[in-house]
Amino acid sequence: MEDIPVILLAAGSSRRMGGVDKLMQIVDGQPLIRRSAEIAGAVGPVIVALPPAPHPRYAALRGMDLDVVFVPDADEGMNASLRRAVAQVPVSARAAMILLADLPELTSDDLRAVLRSVTEHPDKLIWRGASSDGVPGHPVIFDRSLLADLAHLTGDGGAQAIVRAHLDQVHLQPLPGQNAILDLDTPQAWAEWRKNQKS
Repeated sequence: MEDIPVILLAAGSSRRMGGVDKLMQIVDGQPLIRRSAEIAGAVGPVIVALPPAPHPRYAALRGMDLDVVFVPDADEGMNASLRRAVAQVPVSARAAMILLADLPELTSDDLRAVLRSVTEHPDKLIWRGASSDGVPGHPVIFDRSLLADLAHLTGDGGAQAIVRAHLDQVHLQPLPGQNAILDLDTPQAWAEWRKNQKS
């Protein structure tokens, strides 16, 4: 699956965190953004979209083998990152995996499970992680034929419009628990999650 790069979306501004960067929160002993890059790097080459430098996220990723994409228009929303990152996908890639950087329970095994579904369900165009009870989440793999559509998205809606347009071509791959959907967008959510981790 080396021909399926992972696009790690990490250019957002954590608007709901009250000035705290959620991607710099410590998870498993390291900043969340580095943890996310590590699990991505375990399954394929990584293209990471980052806000303009200087930014603490660059230091958190220092020394890693990543293709860094700068997103000067990150304030537009997620699709600015998608457009710029998709432009870096090699022409030889059969597909690309889109991964949000703020999923603290997702693992490299989860990413591998979604990657395997590409081979196991070759009749589909989109392969997507889901919670154990079937709620669609991340990561999401898009066939090469859909990358041009990703490259023309605007705003902050992500790739949902493309997914909706191809619902009959989507395979949902259940992952353990809430791994595919658990993101923490507020200090309160982080505090509650840490409390549950300790218990």
